[in-house]
Amino acid sequence: MLLGFVILYLVVSIGIGMFAATRVHNARDYISAGRSLPLYIVMAMVFATWFGAETVLGIPATFMEEDLGGLISDPFGAALCLVLFGLFFARKLYRMNLLTIADFYRERYDRRVELITGVAIALSYLGWVSAQVTALGLVFNVLSDGQITQAQGILIGASVVLMYTLYGGMWSVALTTFFQMIVIVLGLCYIAWLVAGLTGGVAPVIEHAAANGKFHFWPELNAVAMVAFISGLLTMGFGSIPQQDVFQRANASKNENVAVWGTVAGGIAYFLFAAVPLFLAYSATLIDPALTAKWLAADSQKLLPELVKGHLPLFAQVIFYGALLAVIMSTASGTLLAPSVTISENVLKGFVTRRKPLSDKALLLMTRWVVGVFAVLVTLYALWALGEDTGIHQMVENAYKVTLVVAFVPLVAGLYWARANTAGAYLAIGLGLTTWLSLEFFAPEGDMPPHFAGFLMSVLGMLAGSLSFGSSHGRKQE
Repeated sequence: MLLGFVILYLVVSIGIGMFAATRVHNARDYISAGRSLPLYIVMAMVFATWFGAETVLGIPATFMEEDLGGLISDPFGAALCLVLFGLFFARKLYRMNLLTIADFYRERYDRRVELITGVAIALSYLGWVSAQVTALGLVFNVLSDGQITQAQGILIGASVVLMYTLYGGMWSVALTTFFQMIVIVLGLCYIAWLVAGLTGGVAPVIEHAAANGKFHFWPELNAVAMVAFISGLLTMGFGSIPQQDVFQRANASKNENVAVWGTVAGGIAYFLFAAVPLFLAYSATLIDPALTAKWLAADSQKLLPELVKGHLPLFAQVIFYGALLAVIMSTASGTLLAPSVTISENVLKGFVTRRKPLSDKALLLMTRWVVGVFAVLVTLYALWALGEDTGIHQMVENAYKVTLVVAFVPLVAGLYWARANTAGAYLAIGLGLTTWLSLEFFAPEGDMPPHFAGFLMSVLGMLAGSLSFGSSHGRKQE
């Protein structure tokens, strides 16, 4: 019966997505919903896209195994990214009337910088989207009592998300994520209310967590620990700023004020509501210590679903798994569309238009094909990561390293430093990427995290290149 309700929810989501597809008439509708979305829709998209599988399953699992300091990248870094993007990037980028964030690198620097950053941005999504379909596989596995393997669940989940994202694009993402945000908030609040009744309230859970050192946050006062802490914050805090999904939500706004405050409000809402899954997961230590010990030893990501399944009534289970599916699907659809758009607009389009101009209809068709191909790649990566036993939280955290070392510095410098030029962008990308990859290969466990060293070298490259090769600003300056 529970699985039947979940299937019904999937059908409803597909229906909403397919209805939204009727509003797609051209590539701009597909990619940015015609730049017509109001504040409440933009905020809902930002919140629901970022409130993904890692927030409900991955972050609580990390918290149970470590402490609050283990969450420095997400939700702390993630919320920082959204607030920073809204305050310092959304308005400037919105005024440029771009189709993708990688368009900025072509306008500010040149085609080669656009191509490199576009590929880096697209590749960074493999881990994030794969984390979502991995979580869908986990849900189907738990719901079916193991009758559906996690690998089979991954294939089912990826197919459902692909179905409505392929046709409706950003309009499907907008309408389905608005519906899914309502399900997420109401559903998880209801589950938290039921769980609080089993623990004697919220206070006993907080007191128990505090007594067991779970609220330890700050690093030890030594250089290695502090660098690791800062790099964890900046990996998502800075690395996820030059991302198509963040840009796409702001760019779909009906005006620049909506772009700014929709992103900021979504980021704040995400940070505050991320506390709910932490409370739910840690409540298991008071409600069923044996269950907690079992799943911490086996797979801590399954603790919360198993707690709900074993201790709450059927109606509550339906609500929880509906909310969980809403969480995962809202993120998966948005993060599947974003890299596909980047690949078609910033990588493939440039090669195609060398021979002849690309019509709007052809761009739309090509983008849909890329969505399908990228969905296949994501599914294969998720199945591979399943065999490698990579956690959902880790998959998401790793996704932003490439954009931190390749795309962040050229974006900031291009917007805020008049002397930034194409030579600086080349050197920033080259030094950042080679430093990061070299350290990942030769010293992955060194005192300096490889991606943080790559970020610092990227800053150095931008300074050295721009100051050494004059004041050429590329093709355009804002």
